Amino acid sequence: MLKNMDFFCWSLGALQLVPLVLGLELNTYHNTAEVEAFLQNVAKDYPSITYLHSIGKSVSGRDLWVLVLGRSPSAHVVGIPEFKYVANMHGDEVVGREMLLFLIQYFVQNYGTDPVVTGMINNTRIHILPSMNPDGFEKSAYLQQCPYQHGRLNQNMVDLNRNFPDAFQANNIEREPETQAVMKWIQNETFVLSANFHGGAVVASYPYDNRNISTDVVSPDDDVFKYLAQTYSRSHTTMHQGIVCPGSSNFADGITNGYTWYPVQGGMQDYNYVWGQCFEITIELSCCKYPAPLQLPDFWTENRAALLEYMKQVHLDHPP
Repeated sequence: MLKNMDFFCWSLGALQLVPLVLGLELNTYHNTAEVEAFLQNVAKDYPSITYLHSIGKSVSGRDLWVLVLGRSPSAHVVGIPEFKYVANMHGDEVVGREMLLFLIQYFVQNYGTDPVVTGMINNTRIHILPSMNPDGFEKSAYLQQCPYQHGRLNQNMVDLNRNFPDAFQANNIEREPETQAVMKWIQNETFVLSANFHGGAVVASYPYDNRNISTDVVSPDDDVFKYLAQTYSRSHTTMHQGIVCPGSSNFADGITNGYTWYPVQGGMQDYNYVWGQCFEITIELSCCKYPAPLQLPDFWTENRAALLEYMKQVHLDHPP
């Protein structure tokens, strides 16, 4: 992988011109059918740099759509790192779902004109799963309520972020279809770096999320994880200030170790790190899990630079 970001200044002269996708509204939530239609339109309009596929289905049979962006979007190329963003694992935590749709639109509309966007697509294979829990999203609704809502769980009433194999405590439980799909996805790709998006706080959390009496809460790569979390937090307009949500902790520099915050058994973050050899952090985007849709443009403004800056880290051999 590259040691700096000089490749973002490469010449754009040889790039293929592509049409603009129809605008995605920034101040409304998009249901499953609308998300699917948007992703299909993007894949149709940008076939040279996108590849749309389903990695599996939810309990209710909804596709788990992943849009891949890159110069060779449908297959791994040696020397091109694999990166992923995942959102809406908890169906009622919805800001990340919309941010990833906005990010897709931002990428395809700026490819060939913006050197950072162009460099990322030319030199990275970027996988985006806007909703890991579409059934939960469809059960949730904007009720002007910020805490827990019914749609957090999947159709079988299982918390998907407690459903992965755990590295420290036996949890030989039945794996949900969504969990199985993501596990297979991780096994079939050589992901290097990842983040998953949640809501209910404003903080970047990093492994470990769990431990047992024979292990320390600090992972062998604690310095790298802190760097990655700080990269997102400090690039975010406010996260680094240590935003305190009602009932939440005060997070210095906007980051926290997951277990120190609260233990999670069977979490996806630790599964990526221990089983997938992929560095993943969890990013909590909003105090309110399902904020008013008119706030979404503000969330995009807060997160756009951080989404890009975090993604760039997949090209660093040795984080500072």
